[in-house]
Amino acid sequence: MESVLASCSASISELKKNPSALIDQSDGEPIAILNHNKPTAYLIPAETYAALLEKIEDYQLGLLVKDRQNEKISAVEVTLDEL
Repeated sequence: MESVLASCSASISELKKNPSALIDQSDGEPIAILNHNKPTAYLIPAETYAALLEKIEDYQLGLLVKDRQNEKISAVEVTLDEL
């Protein structure tokens, strides 16, 4: 059986009936949307989604920094006057 990764859950039928009420009842927490008692989606507040996207971007930038640190060996040193 799949794990439900939220403390609040609702069926797709409940979501269709009154999505605003579900969002209000969740107090900003994720809602697991279930289809035949299996999670098929998660409904999260817009602020949480924006924060997740920012964390993903930060992680990707961190990977880019690590990759570029390996390139430091082949770097050519120059002074500002040389530029």
